[in-house]
Amino acid sequence: MKRREPLGFDLTALIDVVFILIIFFIVSSTFRVEEKVLNLTLPSSNGKALEIETKQITIELSSKKLGYNGQNITFLDLQNQLEIISDKSKAIIVRIDKSVPYNRVVKLLNLLQLNELNNLALVTKE
Repeated sequence: MKRREPLGFDLTALIDVVFILIIFFIVSSTFRVEEKVLNLTLPSSNGKALEIETKQITIELSSKKLGYNGQNITFLDLQNQLEIISDKSKAIIVRIDKSVPYNRVVKLLNLLQLNELNNLALVTKE
């Protein structure tokens, strides 16, 4: 009498496909790290949080330094960087230390206004 082989599925191919899909999703996902150059003490707020876009500009201002997308720059360099922005509706994330004198804040906001960059988000502590 001939012996029957047990019924079952070979799961090796299925496991291979699952691992390939997992690796694909891990590699294709993006991880956004918030760029912080300066150690700032932000003022507090009771407003709601803003979604962070992937194509944005981050400006940080302390009493002695200025940061632009993760790099220390001067106001003159910032003016040059803002002039070359073609998309005027691009989101500008502004982080200002609460000890910054108002004349520096006004100078920064004037630069943004002169370059017609009005889509601002001021970052505060929660």
